[in-house]
Amino acid sequence: MNTAFITDWIDEITRLVAAEREHLTALDAAIGDADHGANLDRGFTAVRTALSARPPGTPGGALVLLGGTLIRKVGGASGPLFGTFFRQAGKTLGDSPEVSPAELAAALADGLAAVRALGSAEEGDKTMVDALIPAVRALEQAVQDGAGRRKAFDAAARAAEEGARATVPLRARKGRASYLGERSMGHLDPGAASSALIMRALHISASGSR
Repeated sequence: MNTAFITDWIDEITRLVAAEREHLTALDAAIGDADHGANLDRGFTAVRTALSARPPGTPGGALVLLGGTLIRKVGGASGPLFGTFFRQAGKTLGDSPEVSPAELAAALADGLAAVRALGSAEEGDKTMVDALIPAVRALEQAVQDGAGRRKAFDAAARAAEEGARATVPLRARKGRASYLGERSMGHLDPGAASSALIMRALHISASGSR
């Protein structure tokens, strides 16, 4: 996978976030500040501008640029968390002009570890990591089993979506939603939902179909 593949992934994330902007905001209205969709949409739009102005030469460089832009442009907790995820993944990939699915899986695992360290979140806390942990786990397992790129990314996307849905009955233990106590139960976590979109975009980019 070269730089063009990663920028295609970013384009697909941008498209999905824009399409789901109001849905993500509605999810956030129930247990947060009602700005998650708008913030992410603005952030990824800024990323596309940055990529056009300074086209990266490597997959890692593209992810570092993505992460840094999200940190600067997205408000609330989402910017630092998603930005850290992508930036650390990019740093792990380094300067390689092409990366394998196994290398991308390892990079995303490092990004996830950085997010967990930043937010002190564990699986079951009703946060974005409830989607990312199973996604990375599924991706690593699929790669280890010798699955092709499309199948591996499909497994990751499905696991992320299942992880996001599993946040509905949970009581939030992190972030603004935690202030609601039991009232946070019964709602899909917006960060987990957007994380699932990111993994779905990865699979769509690999399959070449929308």
